[in-house]
Amino acid sequence: MAKTKKINNKSNYKVSIFSSKTLKKVLSNYKKKQEQKKIKEIKLKKIAENNQILKEKKELRSLEEKLSKENDKLRIREEEIKLKEKELKLKEDQQKIENKRLIKKDEDLGLIDKDLRLKEKELKQKAEEQFRKDIDLKAREEEQNKKEIKEKRKKEKYLKEIMIQEEEKNKLEAMKLKEWEEQFDREQKMKEHREFLKDERLKQRENKELVSNDTNLGSELSSKLESFDVDKSSEH
Repeated sequence: MAKTKKINNKSNYKVSIFSSKTLKKVLSNYKKKQEQKKIKEIKLKKIAENNQILKEKKELRSLEEKLSKENDKLRIREEEIKLKEKELKLKEDQQKIENKRLIKKDEDLGLIDKDLRLKEKELKQKAEEQFRKDIDLKAREEEQNKKEIKEKRKKEKYLKEIMIQEEEKNKLEAMKLKEWEEQFDREQKMKEHREFLKDERLKQRENKELVSNDTNLGSELSSKLESFDVDKSSEH
């Protein structure tokens, strides 16, 4: 039994050694295979990763291009939006300016309308005042015309009286002038007659001195002259 145990132990030991070596070898081969597999997997993985990277790069490039295009579109869109916003703001500013202008215009029109109403009121008042003045003026003109007609008639009557007086005065003056002229003529004739008589007397004296014999003639002439003087004195 003891020998059998020893044999069995030896067999077991050998089997154990063999098994251990085999196991080590198997394990080693397995490890190698696992390592190779792992390396292969790593390589495949790396290849796959590289392919994936390439694919991703390609996709990324495509995506970048797409994004770039999208960005360009977005940029253009943003510019368009900005331009539209600018145009809209400009329109809004213009609209504000136009609204302010319209408000100002409405205010101005309101002031103009108010001013026009005041002017219309003033014109109406002036027209009414002018109407009253015209009526008053017409009444005064009629009154003045009546006064002028009355004054004219009075003046005409006065002038007529003056003319009558002047005519009478002229007639009287004409009569006086005629009388004066007649008186002047008479006096002139008397003066001329006296001058004549004076001359005659001188002549008579001269004749008396020259012709002493003609006494009777001188006396008779002297008596005639005296009688003529008496007649003239009686006329005066």
